[in-house]
Amino acid sequence: MTALQPLPLPVDAVLETPAVLRQLARAHRRLAELKGTAGTIPNETILIDTLALQEAKDSSEIENIITTEDELFQGDAAAAHFPTLATKEVHSYASALKLGFERVRRQRFLRLDDVLAIQGTLLESKTGLRTLPGTVLKNQQTGAVIYAPPQDADEIARLVGNFLEYFHREDEPDGPDPLVRMAVLHHQFESIHPFYDGNGRTGRILNLLHLVLHGLLDLPVLYLSRYIVRHKAEYYEKLQAVRDQGAWEAWVLYILRAVEETSRQTIGQVQGIRDLMQATKQRLRREQPKLYSQDLLNNLFRHPYTKIEFVERDLGVTRQTATKYLAELSAAGYVRKVKLGRTNFYVNEPLYKLLSP
Repeated sequence: MTALQPLPLPVDAVLETPAVLRQLARAHRRLAELKGTAGTIPNETILIDTLALQEAKDSSEIENIITTEDELFQGDAAAAHFPTLATKEVHSYASALKLGFERVRRQRFLRLDDVLAIQGTLLESKTGLRTLPGTVLKNQQTGAVIYAPPQDADEIARLVGNFLEYFHREDEPDGPDPLVRMAVLHHQFESIHPFYDGNGRTGRILNLLHLVLHGLLDLPVLYLSRYIVRHKAEYYEKLQAVRDQGAWEAWVLYILRAVEETSRQTIGQVQGIRDLMQATKQRLRREQPKLYSQDLLNNLFRHPYTKIEFVERDLGVTRQTATKYLAELSAAGYVRKVKLGRTNFYVNEPLYKLLSP
């Protein structure tokens, strides 16, 4: 553990206290259940496209980037069309998460170039690591400086390299549990603060990628940011308490409780999506056998707000055919047609309600 010096872990830090070990067991149990439940959805893109977008929304909200559920699902990353600037930023987060996930799954590791690509996709820029001094973290109410991260460019690069080394560390008999390591890593990344912007969001993406890399999840569907939104003051207090007081136990317990609670909530959502999808499939086969296809069903559950262009793309059909399909689905009550500006959206209302808080 000494390799983490000077940020953020003291050599003598005790991470796995009795309280942490008790909470760790509960977090692992729920996370394993989530991993198994997510595997019951036959098309993984359904969960990635819906739950990743929800995670993106809440992670962005922590940084005061606010969008509504309607705006979120109306956004179209493929066509670069978004109802608000905030919606665009949320979709950029989702794109960054997917990029990171694809690279971790393919490579089984993350290089610095990959982290830079994630942050660059998030912000749609290529500014890279901080090279100029002057970055400080301030109290939003008082303006007082509460933390000054490393300022020297070489030191920042060295610490990010150290972070990535720890990110890939395999389990050791006497080493910390992977979930405890994730808590340490998140604090380390926040404390290094390696970018001019997007540090919190990039760090929360890396949390999910760490879980995938170490086999705790197969898909990046853990909904951690919703917990942080609901306990935002506590999140920042405990981050700072580690810096000021070395209060590692409270920080690790916070992260483990977040894993347990969000796993439980996400399990409920995944089960709801699975059951709703199965019911819709049976109804389509029974009532609309000529219309039914697995690709159409997948489309309706990847896009709570679908539209003609999505059906064209996902099913490989003409615009005329896509229009006909959606008209029939709307007439039969599977979706509700809503005109927004020049665009007709077709809302899968049961799915929308399931995904909305």
